[in-house]
Amino acid sequence: MNSVNDVMQASVEPLYNIGVVARMTGLSMATLRAWERRYEFPSSERTAGGHRLYSERDVLALRWVKSRIDDGMQTAQAIHALQHQEKTGQLIYTDITNIDAQYGKSIIPAHLHVYNEKLYEKLIQKDIQQAEIILNEALASTSPEEIILEMLGPTMAKIGDAWEQGKISISTEHLATNFLRQRLLMWMLSGPPSRSSKPVLLACGPNEWHEGSLLILGSLLRRRRWPVAYLGQSVPLDDLYEIIKDINPSLVILVAMTESSANELSNWANVMPEVVNSGRPIISYGGRIFSLHPEWRLRMPGLYLGNSFREGLETIERLL
Repeated sequence: MNSVNDVMQASVEPLYNIGVVARMTGLSMATLRAWERRYEFPSSERTAGGHRLYSERDVLALRWVKSRIDDGMQTAQAIHALQHQEKTGQLIYTDITNIDAQYGKSIIPAHLHVYNEKLYEKLIQKDIQQAEIILNEALASTSPEEIILEMLGPTMAKIGDAWEQGKISISTEHLATNFLRQRLLMWMLSGPPSRSSKPVLLACGPNEWHEGSLLILGSLLRRRRWPVAYLGQSVPLDDLYEIIKDINPSLVILVAMTESSANELSNWANVMPEVVNSGRPIISYGGRIFSLHPEWRLRMPGLYLGNSFREGLETIERLL
C-alpha cells in the first residue's frame, strides 16, 4: 500500500468514455448521466461529437463517492463530503494504475494519519470523550473499512506496545483497548446484510487472550458481507471441534500471538482427525508470532493467511 508521501497526483486529462468508466466504477451509465445533471458531478469533458470523456481523477472521485454510498451515505451527502475534502486539501488522488480496486483504495485520505496520532494520544490520556469525537470526525470522510485498517488496527498495536514497554499502566491499556474493541464489535454486529453462505468461524487459540487482530478480521469480513461466527478469546481445542461439527463453517480462522499459545494451537490436527482427513473446513491461522518468526509456520498445520490484514483478506476471499 502506498504511503501518503508516495502518492502521485492523478491525471486530469480526459481519457475514458462513459462505457469504460461505468465498468471501472460499477456505476451505470444512467447513474453517471443523472449525477452530472443533478449535482454537476463530475464535470466531464466533451468530444467534438458531444460524447462524455472522464479523467483518471474523475474515476477516482466516482469510486470514492460510490464507496461512501455503499457505507450508507446519501448520494448528495457523499458528493458534498468529497468536495469538502478536496476544497480543504484533505484528499490526495493516487495514479489510477496504482489503485487497489479490490479493497476500494481509490483515494487515500491524507489526514488519516493525523487522526491516528490524535486518537492514540487521547486514549493514553484517558480522554474517552475526545477519542470519540476524533473517531467520528474521521468517519465523516472515510469508510469504516479504512478506519479499521488505518486507525483502529495501528492504534491497538501501538497501545499494546506501549504497555509492554512500560510506558502506560495496565488500567490505561485496558481502557484504551476496550474503547477500540467496542467499536470493532459494533461494526461486526451492524454490518450490511450477510451473504447466504456458511459462516466464517473465528477463534483465538487456547490461552490466547489478545483478540484485537481477530476482531479486526471479523469486522472487515462483515463489512464485506461475509457471515461471521465469532468465538473470541482462549477457545479450548475440544470445544472448538464441537462447534465446528455443529455449525459446519465455510472456513475457520485461528489466531495465536505468543509462542506458548501457538504451541498449544499447533495441536489442533490431533484433536480434529476428521477435519484433517476430509480437508473440510479449511483451517487457517495468523498472528504476530507467525509473522515475526516464520519458522513457527512449519510447526503449524493449516493455511497461513499472511503478514497483513489486506493480505489475509485477499486470501480469505479467494478461499470463500
